[in-house]
Amino acid sequence: MVTVLDKANKIEEIDKSNMLNDLVNTPNYCLDAMQRANQVNVPKGLNPKNVVLVGMGGSAIGGEILKDWLRDVLTIPVEVCRDYFLPAYVNKDSLVFVNSYSGNTEETLSAFSSAVQRNCTLLAITSGGKLENLCIKLQVPYVKIPSGLQPRVGIPYMFFPLPVLMEKAGLLTNVAAELNEAIAVLEQVCKTIAPDVPTKDNHAKQLATKLVGAIPVVYGFGQYGSVAHRLKAQFNENSKVHSRFDVFPELNHNETVGYEAPEFLNEKHSVILIRDHQESPEIRARIETTTKFVFSRAKNVLTLQVSGEGKLAKMFSVLYTGDFASVYLAILQGIDPTPVTIIDTIKSELATKKQQSRNV
Repeated sequence: MVTVLDKANKIEEIDKSNMLNDLVNTPNYCLDAMQRANQVNVPKGLNPKNVVLVGMGGSAIGGEILKDWLRDVLTIPVEVCRDYFLPAYVNKDSLVFVNSYSGNTEETLSAFSSAVQRNCTLLAITSGGKLENLCIKLQVPYVKIPSGLQPRVGIPYMFFPLPVLMEKAGLLTNVAAELNEAIAVLEQVCKTIAPDVPTKDNHAKQLATKLVGAIPVVYGFGQYGSVAHRLKAQFNENSKVHSRFDVFPELNHNETVGYEAPEFLNEKHSVILIRDHQESPEIRARIETTTKFVFSRAKNVLTLQVSGEGKLAKMFSVLYTGDFASVYLAILQGIDPTPVTIIDTIKSELATKKQQSRNV
């Protein structure tokens, strides 16, 4: 059946800022992000006791992905700080990445100031704003990324510089091979889910079609916890719908009991399972058993199968498909995916209150 997703003129009419074009260009953005990071001079031989990434929203998810990707590799902890205030343990022995796409994120700038006061080693990623000015003033190495994108579309710039900078600092080795494989997989995935691929052959369009009128609930495991979180946020911001996420095996100890709710509530939910052909027998058994006895109560159960062989390639393959699906869902609802009016309203109101408090 032909839908609005198969009509280029209708897509263009709804997707006014052409977010789909940015998604198609994601592999190119990833390459550009790596090249920009390679040009940054980073202190050699760093030996931090921990790595902390400071950021909010689309600027923070890169840190979550980094944490999951390196959980079996890096012998020091990686944490993400989404707040005005750094954890108490962050000190001169910490490496702090400060991510702010706009460079003006209130919470991130506050945490940056705290990191400076604690003599942390600082590296930053931004397109400009106050953060860039501070980096120049304080001689903090930073990756200058292009402006003009929505922060959530800018995830290549929020993640791909991180491994490059960590390798420059001596914390990782041989990252290029895995990063390049991830980009190659994104290029292959794009050929199957791009806007010009009809719905009958396009998994992302099919996924979006099945999500109309439902609350997407994304379930991951292991390294896919951050990916599930990303998909949940994309459905929120792009599709303008409620969405949730959770992670195996923890969800078997609480989340699943929620499906004992009345049938009319369960039928409002569509379950999306992230699956990996190399998932452990324990996880496979949990997913299949939980689907049989619990998830079957939802409106439907959908699957996102990873592509690629490397850990990072598999993570980004699912993330990328979810990005497209969230935009396609917006288009099916007749909604422009780009504006986030509620977020802008809250930021404006908070800025007004802040100014009023200064004038008192």
